[in-house]
Amino acid sequence: SEWVDLLTVSDLPASWAVRLCYYLQHRCMLVKRLLRGLQSAIMSDKYNVAFVLGGPGAGKGTQCEKIVKEFGYVHLSAGDLLREERAKPGSEFGDMIEEHIKNGTIVPVEITCSLLERAMKNSEKNDFLIDGFPRNQNNLEGWNKQMGEKVNLKFVLFFNCPLEVCTQRCLDRGAAGSGRSDDNMESLKKRFDTYMNATMPIIEHYEALNLVQTIDATRSPEEVFEDVKPLFS
Repeated sequence: SEWVDLLTVSDLPASWAVRLCYYLQHRCMLVKRLLRGLQSAIMSDKYNVAFVLGGPGAGKGTQCEKIVKEFGYVHLSAGDLLREERAKPGSEFGDMIEEHIKNGTIVPVEITCSLLERAMKNSEKNDFLIDGFPRNQNNLEGWNKQMGEKVNLKFVLFFNCPLEVCTQRCLDRGAAGSGRSDDNMESLKKRFDTYMNATMPIIEHYEALNLVQTIDATRSPEEVFEDVKPLFS
């Protein structure tokens, strides 16, 4: 304010006013650079995350494998982490996870977030694809509470695919020996109900925040990946 007062004094030489303007402009530029540097430092301490969402059989895992190979991201599948935890001898969560997976219901968010955070901490990289999460409002709230301040959410990659296409893919996968206890019609119906009633509202939530990148997942994996690549380039 002192500089502004000086500039308004009628007998202030014009050369002084010009110098003061340049001085203030220079100071503002320095402050902006400092703030940008501070913001970058803060962001660099966070995990970079892209959520990957879509119905069962939409091709999330296949595309994540391609992204990992092409761009060096770490693929974290919430479902895979839960299945691995279920299979661990003596796991305190094993029986609970098994029951939820068989029923096509959602595992408590505290368990899923803890497994995801542990996997990120154990990784040497900082860029992550989180596949199949968050799947409902409880997941979203739990994630924001437990991980919201620890991550930089880049965007949500949504693989859009009709349920009939997804169903056939899952059944084919099960017939080929996927080893997944939920690749059967009974479990699929429950999973699709959960997806439509619980996960789609989460996608719509992120769409309202302009964070969703929608990909047509009805095509071949190679064609789908051609649309995915520009998002990571």
